[in-house]
Amino acid sequence: MPAETHTTREPVSPEEVLAIVRGHLAEILEIAEDSIARESRFAEDLEADSLALIELVEALEEDLGERTVGFSVDDEDLADLRTVGDAVDYVVLRLGAASA
Repeated sequence: MPAETHTTREPVSPEEVLAIVRGHLAEILEIAEDSIARESRFAEDLEADSLALIELVEALEEDLGERTVGFSVDDEDLADLRTVGDAVDYVVLRLGAASA
């Protein structure tokens, strides 16, 4: 089903976004999900390189694109996402903009 035909379902809460980000990161980085905190820094704490972050973005766009029309992450915004919390806040903000 093309993304253009999807409609927004229930709003996704920040807690749900955190769970989604943690799940994808754990899979990508092959680490335990409970070792990923909102305060975790991608490079310093999780040893996530730029390729891992791109994989995370692709997974989020695929997962959340099924829930909300128009969800995407702008490439130029990636440099500003230094922690898991930054990513969660960004996604929540983008989801709010997509549903408005």
